Amino acid sequence: MSKDSTKADKKDIKKKKNNVKQKTKSKTNDGYFKEVRKELKLVKWPSAKEVIKYTISTIIFCAILCGIFMLLNLLMSLVKGWVG
Repeated sequence: MSKDSTKADKKDIKKKKNNVKQKTKSKTNDGYFKEVRKELKLVKWPSAKEVIKYTISTIIFCAILCGIFMLLNLLMSLVKGWVG
């Protein structure tokens, strides 16, 4: 009787594991996009005015940085001409 009960227990355990796997798969697939949508609603999106302001400031910063590197390149070439 103990062998029969252990076999039945093992079958029940396998069935429960399969059911849990199926439930978790369906929950993760269905719930993933719901969770993403819920998180995206919590994000504070910038306004169009802010986006324009940040874009202009980024372009100005890049132009200044480009100018600095151009000056450094010019200075290095002058130094190389004096030394060389």
